[in-house]
Amino acid sequence: MALSSHIHNFSVLSVSKTIENGNGRRRARMVVKMAASTSDMAAAFEEGKLERPKWSGQTPLSRLVGALIAFKPLSSVLKLGARQVLIRTAEKGNIPWREMTKEILESDVYKELESIQNPSLVYPDYYLNPFHAYDEGNLSWLAAAEAEAATMSMVRRAIPNASTVDEANQVVRGNWLQAIEQHHLQYSGTTMIRDILDIGCSVGVSTRFLADKFPSANVTGLDLSPHFLSVAQFKEKKIGPRKNPIKWMHANAEDTGFPPQSFDLVSVSYVFHECPERAIVNILKEAFRLLRPGGTIVVSDQSVSIHAYITLEKT
Repeated sequence: MALSSHIHNFSVLSVSKTIENGNGRRRARMVVKMAASTSDMAAAFEEGKLERPKWSGQTPLSRLVGALIAFKPLSSVLKLGARQVLIRTAEKGNIPWREMTKEILESDVYKELESIQNPSLVYPDYYLNPFHAYDEGNLSWLAAAEAEAATMSMVRRAIPNASTVDEANQVVRGNWLQAIEQHHLQYSGTTMIRDILDIGCSVGVSTRFLADKFPSANVTGLDLSPHFLSVAQFKEKKIGPRKNPIKWMHANAEDTGFPPQSFDLVSVSYVFHECPERAIVNILKEAFRLLRPGGTIVVSDQSVSIHAYITLEKT
């Protein structure tokens, strides 16, 4: 979903609604409404009927799965097993997960933390929970070290017929960048993309794609995890200098601290599936506050059809 701003003072009224029927299927509708002082605009995205595992939702089987996961000794075993499956699957797809992780953990990446971390930042409560089978969630070096391999694995699964990860990236990231460029040209005319904000940039994979696509722009990657940002900065230094170096910012996307109308393009990639609704609303409000007239917001994320698996990961 890409949205173009031609007017100011937007406020997000609602974000999502999910309707369930009795046969285990669901129809998901995501509506984002923005109200402005001069006019109203709305963008809607609707998916068709989606299958979901029988153990998801409010069913006896789902409650049993929830109870099993809540039992900590068993939960630890399940998380370990899930991690091993993810790693083996990635490595079968020629993604050197363990080798990439080891390279980061045995590097000097830790030296980047001091220059990245904002010690006064207060983390939102949801961000402090265990996530993705990491007890410390995204606030850990292991999560940061494995993030790029996990991202590569996700792209590989999205394009199963691709012969390589690079080919899969050309499809997923290439289509994403092409959609951004075409939308901006269609709705923003001759407005230059001078400043870009990548919200929830993780270890900088999407940020580097944006910087490569728009080399004359000033690109900023923002994330709540100083560990992820440290890896992003460390990897960027290894790549070499750019005409416009990427800036990395440790901040909460709900309240970035940037002045209004600071960016021509705001990207939110693979973030919202990890956030509660209140955070999504606040991030969208902040994104529109930061957008210049004629600017573009682009949101990309995983299909809601895998919501059940995301719920299991979060638990």
